[in-house]
Amino acid sequence: MKKRNLILALIAFIGIFAISCSNDDNEGETLAPIQGKWLKSQQGIIVNGEEQLTDVGENPGCDRDYMDLRASNVVVFGTFNSLDGSCDETVLEGVYARSHNNLTTTVGGVSTTQDIVNLTVDELKVKDNLGVITVYKR
Repeated sequence: MKKRNLILALIAFIGIFAISCSNDDNEGETLAPIQGKWLKSQQGIIVNGEEQLTDVGENPGCDRDYMDLRASNVVVFGTFNSLDGSCDETVLEGVYARSHNNLTTTVGGVSTTQDIVNLTVDELKVKDNLGVITVYKR
Protein backbone atom coordinates (compact mmCIF):
# COMPACT_ATOMS: atom_id res chain seq x y z
CA MET A 1 0.00 0.00 0.00
CA LYS A 2 2.87 2.40 0.85
CA LYS A 3 4.52 1.56 -2.42
CA ARG A 4 1.33 2.39 -4.34
CA ASN A 5 0.94 5.75 -2.55
CA LEU A 6 4.57 6.58 -3.25
CA ILE A 7 4.13 5.80 -6.95
CA LEU A 8 0.98 7.95 -7.15
CA ALA A 9 2.74 10.84 -5.41
CA LEU A 10 5.69 10.51 -7.76
CA ILE A 11 3.40 10.56 -10.82
CA ALA A 12 1.59 13.65 -9.48
CA PHE A 13 4.92 15.41 -8.83
CA ILE A 14 6.20 14.64 -12.34
CA GLY A 15 2.92 15.87 -13.85
CA ILE A 16 3.08 19.18 -11.97
CA PHE A 17 6.76 19.62 -12.84
CA ALA A 18 6.11 18.98 -16.55
CA ILE A 19 3.28 21.52 -16.66
CA SER A 20 5.34 24.27 -15.06
CA CYS A 21 8.46 23.70 -17.18
CA SER A 22 10.15 26.98 -18.15
CA ASN A 23 10.64 25.76 -21.73
CA ASP A 24 6.89 26.21 -22.21
CA ASP A 25 7.10 29.93 -21.39
CA ASN A 26 6.63 32.37 -24.26
CA GLU A 27 8.85 35.05 -22.65
CA GLY A 28 5.99 37.55 -22.46
CA GLU A 29 5.08 37.22 -26.11
CA THR A 30 1.38 37.15 -26.69
CA LEU A 31 0.02 34.32 -28.77
CA ALA A 32 -2.99 36.18 -30.21
CA PRO A 33 -2.96 36.45 -34.02
CA ILE A 34 -1.77 39.80 -35.31
CA GLN A 35 -3.05 39.39 -38.87
CA GLY A 36 -6.19 41.29 -39.81
CA LYS A 37 -7.59 44.76 -40.32
CA TRP A 38 -7.04 47.08 -37.35
CA LEU A 39 -8.93 50.38 -37.07
CA LYS A 40 -7.08 53.25 -35.40
CA SER A 41 -8.90 54.02 -32.15
CA GLN A 42 -6.65 56.06 -29.83
CA GLN A 43 -3.30 57.78 -29.84
CA GLY A 44 -1.18 59.42 -27.17
CA ILE A 45 1.97 59.43 -25.05
CA ILE A 46 3.13 58.57 -21.54
CA VAL A 47 3.27 61.52 -19.11
CA ASN A 48 4.65 60.99 -15.59
CA GLY A 49 4.28 57.23 -16.01
CA GLU A 50 0.61 57.48 -17.06
CA GLU A 51 -0.75 56.85 -20.55
CA GLN A 52 -2.47 59.94 -21.94
CA LEU A 53 -4.61 58.61 -24.80
CA THR A 54 -7.18 60.50 -26.84
CA ASP A 55 -9.79 59.06 -29.17
CA VAL A 56 -8.95 59.39 -32.83
CA GLY A 57 -11.79 61.28 -34.48
CA GLU A 58 -13.37 60.17 -37.70
CA ASN A 59 -13.56 62.39 -40.72
CA PRO A 60 -17.26 63.02 -41.44
CA GLY A 61 -18.56 60.54 -44.00
CA CYS A 62 -15.34 58.49 -43.96
CA ASP A 63 -14.19 55.25 -42.43
CA ARG A 64 -11.53 55.18 -39.71
CA ASP A 65 -7.85 55.09 -40.62
CA TYR A 66 -6.60 51.52 -40.56
CA MET A 67 -3.66 49.14 -40.68
CA ASP A 68 -4.23 45.83 -42.46
CA LEU A 69 -1.68 43.13 -41.59
CA ARG A 70 -2.05 40.32 -44.08
CA ALA A 71 -0.90 36.71 -43.73
CA SER A 72 1.49 37.25 -46.66
CA ASN A 73 3.42 39.80 -44.50
CA VAL A 74 2.02 42.69 -46.54
CA VAL A 75 0.90 45.74 -44.57
CA VAL A 76 -1.61 48.26 -45.94
CA PHE A 77 -2.12 51.62 -44.24
CA GLY A 78 -5.29 53.48 -45.16
CA THR A 79 -5.94 57.11 -44.20
CA PHE A 80 -9.03 59.14 -44.96
CA ASN A 81 -9.48 62.87 -45.55
CA SER A 82 -12.68 64.81 -46.17
CA LEU A 83 -11.72 68.30 -47.23
CA ASP A 84 -14.51 69.29 -49.60
CA GLY A 85 -17.25 66.93 -48.43
CA SER A 86 -15.88 64.00 -50.39
CA CYS A 87 -13.94 61.25 -48.70
CA ASP A 88 -10.49 60.61 -50.14
CA GLU A 89 -8.57 57.50 -49.13
CA THR A 90 -4.78 57.33 -49.31
CA VAL A 91 -3.34 53.81 -49.32
CA LEU A 92 0.30 52.95 -48.59
CA GLU A 93 1.51 49.38 -48.97
CA GLY A 94 4.64 47.71 -47.67
CA VAL A 95 5.80 44.71 -45.68
CA TYR A 96 5.84 43.86 -42.00
CA ALA A 97 7.61 41.44 -39.69
CA ARG A 98 6.86 40.41 -36.13
CA SER A 99 9.68 39.36 -33.85
CA HIS A 100 8.61 38.51 -30.31
CA ASN A 101 6.94 41.72 -29.08
CA ASN A 102 8.16 43.97 -31.89
CA LEU A 103 6.30 44.95 -35.04
CA THR A 104 8.45 46.33 -37.86
CA THR A 105 6.76 47.88 -40.90
CA THR A 106 8.59 49.01 -44.03
CA VAL A 107 6.77 51.33 -46.43
CA GLY A 108 8.52 53.21 -49.21
CA GLY A 109 11.94 52.14 -47.95
CA VAL A 110 11.32 53.56 -44.46
CA SER A 111 11.28 51.04 -41.60
CA THR A 112 9.53 51.66 -38.29
CA THR A 113 9.81 49.33 -35.31
CA GLN A 114 7.20 49.48 -32.56
CA ASP A 115 6.88 47.59 -29.28
CA ILE A 116 3.70 45.55 -29.01
CA VAL A 117 2.38 46.72 -25.64
CA ASN A 118 -0.85 44.73 -25.78
CA LEU A 119 -2.29 42.27 -28.27
CA THR A 120 -5.62 40.55 -27.77
CA VAL A 121 -8.18 39.29 -30.23
CA ASP A 122 -9.82 42.76 -30.23
CA GLU A 123 -6.99 45.21 -29.46
CA LEU A 124 -3.47 45.98 -30.68
CA LYS A 125 -1.52 48.62 -28.75
CA VAL A 126 1.92 49.64 -30.02
CA LYS A 127 4.52 52.17 -28.86
CA ASP A 128 7.26 53.64 -31.03
CA ASN A 129 10.75 54.71 -30.01
CA LEU A 130 9.54 58.30 -29.40
CA GLY A 131 6.98 57.05 -26.88
CA VAL A 132 3.93 57.58 -29.11
CA ILE A 133 1.24 54.99 -28.35
CA THR A 134 -1.31 53.94 -30.93
CA VAL A 135 -4.30 51.73 -30.11
CA TYR A 136 -6.06 49.77 -32.85
CA LYS A 137 -9.33 47.86 -32.55
CA ARG A 138 -10.83 45.19 -34.78
